[in-house]
Amino acid sequence: MTCCSMKVFFIAFFLCDLTRPTMGPPSADFTMTLYLRHYWKDERLSFPSTNNLSMTFDGRLVKKIWVPDMFFVHSKRSFIHDTTTDNVMLRVQPDGKVLYSLRVTVTAMCNMDFSRFPLDTQTCSLEIESYAYTEDDLMLYWKKGNDSLKTDERISLSQFLIQEFHTTTKLAFYSSTGWYNRLYINFTLRRHIFFFLLQTYFPATLMVMLSWVSFWIDRRAVPARVPLEEHEKMYLCKGHGGDPEEEQRIKYRIRILSVYL
Repeated sequence: MTCCSMKVFFIAFFLCDLTRPTMGPPSADFTMTLYLRHYWKDERLSFPSTNNLSMTFDGRLVKKIWVPDMFFVHSKRSFIHDTTTDNVMLRVQPDGKVLYSLRVTVTAMCNMDFSRFPLDTQTCSLEIESYAYTEDDLMLYWKKGNDSLKTDERISLSQFLIQEFHTTTKLAFYSSTGWYNRLYINFTLRRHIFFFLLQTYFPATLMVMLSWVSFWIDRRAVPARVPLEEHEKMYLCKGHGGDPEEEQRIKYRIRILSVYL
């Protein structure tokens, strides 16, 4: 079998860290650490074996055989871990079946909509594609569909709740080179509202209720009435403005939080 027209399967085991500053109101990207495992069959690598046991190699053999040329679409930065050595493993079965596994950290873009902040739900995806081989040369599949994704149950985010992971497969077209298979890792994040209830909603409501006290103060007691109104205005202006550094990075000036205040 040649290096072309192979069927390549994928399975990824995730160890995610999507906390701020890589994921949050000031940012529109995420960072993910994962084990990316490739499966394919290359009969040129088959070997005789009496006990049918596989052979395992480190990353040095990868440079001497054909491996899929995968890359992360829309990634800003990615790297393969190299402590204490390159985190790459190659396992070959006697019949030529290959498992190619590597540990990767990738930072990719996500089109986030902050117009409903802090009641927003964000949907992001990590896209994987072959750089050189079109669909005529290389077919990409998820090995077990959504079951190909395995996550660490201990993963927790400071501002978001991970609702679901799921996989999809689509074709991507480039006018100069043709059609390519593209694998998608989709996940949905829902922001925790409790923090904002304590920091913004509850204090704002309390300040408004406190301002009602002025209705029971004698109208001639100006020094007692004015501070209540001024304190309310100062708090609402501060709550609406928020963190100046974050506000500069969020393009939505009118959000649900702004409407409430």
